[in-house]
Amino acid sequence: MALEDEIRAYEHQREELERHHRGKFVIFHGAQLIGAFDNFDAAAAEAVRRFGHGPYLIRQVGFTPPPLPASLAARLGI
Repeated sequence: MALEDEIRAYEHQREELERHHRGKFVIFHGAQLIGAFDNFDAAAAEAVRRFGHGPYLIRQVGFTPPPLPASLAARLGI
């Protein structure tokens, strides 16, 4: 499933990311942290340059995203 590995990797590393990269935008591709960036535009440009149209996850560390619909969360197994 698209983004399943990325979401799990982010959640697994959340505490460490919040200690070292709070407020930054991080990219995950597969189960790997690719990098942390000061703004979304820089993260998105790097993600597109390296991985094209994805899948990859860009998330702001320390920001709680809105909840996923239950049907999507169930499909992702989260």
